[in-house]
Amino acid sequence: MGNLTVRALRAVLVVVLTGTVFVQALMVWALVSGSDPEDGSLPLTPLRVITILGIGAAQVALVCVWRLVTMVRCGTVFSHAAFRYVDGIIGAIVAAALVWFAVTAVNAPGQRDDPGVTLIMGGIGVAILGVALIVLVLRMLLAQAVARDVEAAQMQAELDEVI
Repeated sequence: MGNLTVRALRAVLVVVLTGTVFVQALMVWALVSGSDPEDGSLPLTPLRVITILGIGAAQVALVCVWRLVTMVRCGTVFSHAAFRYVDGIIGAIVAAALVWFAVTAVNAPGQRDDPGVTLIMGGIGVAILGVALIVLVLRMLLAQAVARDVEAAQMQAELDEVI
């Protein structure tokens, strides 16, 4: 991975993480202070709590990606230590899907006249779970690459002994 690519990705991660922390802080402030009265059209307090949790899931994924980029830069991504961060990303995506299903459930009573919206929202949640499955497949590929790397190191050690 090129130096420019790593710097660009890190810049994007910093901007997104900073933005999510700012929005999350504003959401917590609105929740704690009660400065935004509910007008009755939507249950704002549950939606705020769900949003704060969803942003937290995104932040976990951002930090895990940062760590993986660091490992790529150092050349240590093909090690067992990388699995912890990939598992963190998978967990964050699953958590985001669960948060989305919670938003769908909170929004569903207001959609009685148009249940298609709830179905579409449920479909989006399933798609988010699909992304988690894609990352799981990529994790399996990483596991194969790590196994091949270990095998190659063993073969190199045997070859060094012979020579």
